[in-house]
This record gives sequence, C-alpha cells and structure tokens, in this order.
Amino acid sequence: MKKTFMGIRLRRFREERGLTQVALARALELSPSYLNQLEQNQRPLSVPVLLKLNAVFGVDVQQFSEDDEARLIADLREVFLSAPGETPVSTAEIRELAANMPAVARTLIALDRGLRDQRERTEALSIRLGDDRSGTFRPAPMPYEEVRDFFYARHNHIDELDRLAESIFESCGDDRDLVAALTQRLESGHGVRVAIDKDDGGAQRSYDSAARVLRLSSRLQWGQQAFQLATQIAFLEARSLIDGLASESSFALEESRALARIGLASYFAGALVLPYSRFLEAAEALRYDIGLLERQFGVGFETVCHRLSTLQRPAARGVPFFFIRVDRAGNISKRQSATDFHFSRIGGTCPLWNVYEAFTSPGRIFTQIAAMPDGRRYLWIARTTSREAGAYGAPEKTFSIGLGCDLRHAERLIYSRGLDLTTPEAATPIGAGCKVCERDHCSQRAFPAIGRSLSIDADHRYFEPYRQD
Repeated sequence: MKKTFMGIRLRRFREERGLTQVALARALELSPSYLNQLEQNQRPLSVPVLLKLNAVFGVDVQQFSEDDEARLIADLREVFLSAPGETPVSTAEIRELAANMPAVARTLIALDRGLRDQRERTEALSIRLGDDRSGTFRPAPMPYEEVRDFFYARHNHIDELDRLAESIFESCGDDRDLVAALTQRLESGHGVRVAIDKDDGGAQRSYDSAARVLRLSSRLQWGQQAFQLATQIAFLEARSLIDGLASESSFALEESRALARIGLASYFAGALVLPYSRFLEAAEALRYDIGLLERQFGVGFETVCHRLSTLQRPAARGVPFFFIRVDRAGNISKRQSATDFHFSRIGGTCPLWNVYEAFTSPGRIFTQIAAMPDGRRYLWIARTTSREAGAYGAPEKTFSIGLGCDLRHAERLIYSRGLDLTTPEAATPIGAGCKVCERDHCSQRAFPAIGRSLSIDADHRYFEPYRQD
C-alpha cells in the first residue's frame, strides 16, 4: 500500500473533538510520541490506525482516502486555472493543499463556485435590463447542475434510501415476482390500482392522485415496470425521507429541490429493484459482467451501470465507479460519480474518450485504459443504448453509456481481461475538455486552455493543431 501522510487531517480530527495528543493516543492504544510523529507527517497513517479510528470513534475512513484527495485536486485545478494572476499555481502546490489542508481547499472551491454563480446571475440580469456590456450571455446555474453536485458530494450513495428500499424488497419474499409483489403492495397498502395503458402518449408512467390509479405504458418490459412501480412507492412510503434530504441541501432554486426529489425517488427505485446486498454479491461473483447482471435481474444495460455507480455502503463497498451518459453531439445528460474521476464544469469533453467511439458500433462494448493529465489511469467501458421511438418515422433515442473506475480496481472486472494494465504508455491520453486540459501536444485540441495563448510561428501560422492543411 502506498504510504499516506495525513498529519494535518489527523490533528484537525483531534482538535474538533477537544482531545489532547495524550488522550487520543491512549484511546488508539498508541504512544504519544508515535501520535505526534503521525501529526507531523514524520510517519505515514497506517491501515491499523485507520481501522482503530473507525472502531473507537466511528470515523468514516473515506475522509483519509486518496480518492477524496483526488476529487479535491480535480476541483482545485479548475479554480486556479480560471483565477487571475501572473504566476500559475503548480500541480504540486495543488496536491499539497488538498492533502494537508482539505478544509481550506473545500472553502476555496465553494467560494469559486459562489463567485461564478454571482457573475452569471449578474450577466443574465444585465441582458434583461438591456445592458450587455460583456457582449456575452451566460445563463444562471441550471437546476440539474445543483442536483448533480448534491449527489456528487455524497459519492452517489444515499444510505438511508438504500436501506429502506432493501427492507421493502425483503418483505416482498424471495419466491415472488417483484412486479406482482409491488403491484399488490400499492393496492393493499395504499389503495392504488395499477393499469396498463396502451394509449400512453409516450409517457412511461402517470399517476392520477384523485382516482388513485397508476397507469403504466404497455411498451414497458418487466424490469421497467418494476422500476416505475418502485418509483411510485418511493413517493408514497419514502416521501418524508426524500423531502428531508432535499431540504437539508442549500439549493438556490426551488426547481433544484423539486428535481432532487425526483432524483432521490429514482435512486430509491433502483435500490428496490436491485437491492444492495444481493446485487453487490452478484456483481462481485460475476466480476461485474454487466450482460450477466442484466439477465439475472431482468433490467437493462443503463440501469445496471447506474446501480453499479452507487455501491458505496461504508461496511460493504463495491468498485467505486463513475457513470456517464452522452449523446452523439457530446451533450452529457447523466453524470454520477462514486469515485474521484471528474470532468470539467467549464464545459466540453475529450474526443479521444471511448464513449464517443461506441457510436461507431452500436451495441458493442468498448474498453479503454485512459490516462488523465495528472497521471491517474482508469479503465473505461462504453456501449450504446437505444430507445424505440414507437411511431414510424419518429427519431430513435441513442446514447452512449460510460462506466469507469480507477485502474487499481481493474482486475476485479471481467473487462480487464487481455488489457495491458501495467504499461503507462498503453493508456490513451485524454483530458477533461480543451478549456482546462493541460496537454500541450494533442492532435484533437480544438482551442487553447483557459489562460494560455495560441502559439504562432514566424510565418504567422498556427502551430498544430491549429495549422490548416
């Protein structure tokens, strides 16, 4: 295991609890001198000490993990790339700040986001008042961005909803058809009648609260029916919990809070159809083979990938995944992370990423070892999914689903078979989008990174990739 020095975090933990070094050392069964060396970064924080912290104080060891540090580094890099100043902040300085002063780092990130929000609101107001001095218009933060940050801050795992959903699944019985069990639960427990609607108008689910009738589209398959039934149960049986979670977050917009409730209900539905312990056990046994998990649980590729990205229960963690859904134009419609992988909030993604290559062969799974500019490497899986349009001539919805994890977890996945996991040069160099990517020599660069100027030669020609052939 890589040596991990977390002295300042350990000292902060001790001071927050009002403990002296002697008192903490006694509680952890360490000598005061050894604890002092840990706090001074003269010794690495070992696994036994972390486990002791968890056992004695109930501390989530995630706050001492490298993954949490990498998340901070990714966010800090964007803060300093867009910050004014003649002297750039180096990656080494950013790493030092994230490792030793995480609270300060999070404060800087929060201040930067607040500044961006205020700037965008001011520009939007100027547009409405006819005073567009900036010459550009950037809308205020969208509700979906606030909700995305809400889930990102929780590593895409809502333990309260997970456990409630799992208990409801267990009450349905092992030998029962889940759709039939959930249908009966709605009827007997809530007086809600379930009807199959052949003339659905494109809606998968509609609920008439006055008549207490839940209508499901006749086009839904078994797994989709179960998910929609579970969503309705979320609004009936988990509403107080969902409302509480949505109210705890400091959403700037009421629309964000409403969208968060929908997201939390969908999370609950996924947790009910794919109960945590059973799904994690199957995923580990099948080496995270998505196709086999689809068949075992009767759901689709996207649903399995989405659920895999949520398996972060402290006492039983799965592989920490990053889940993303994009369309052919590069629009990201879903992005959930249980890991440190982080794409830019400023905009854009990388054309070298295999989520775009997946569109060339619909239905085929693509694998890729990808390296970010900071040297971290990831295993990525990508495949397209399509949704039937229904009516003749209507355009079909096609997306590319990406599922990625840190390379150190790759051997747990069936998709690592045959890949070179040890040679750094075998990885495809990708970035977080041209606006924040630090790679100077990239054949796919569309424009320079923020704060960098174009390179022009003596003949007033752009250097690659700007030179025109």
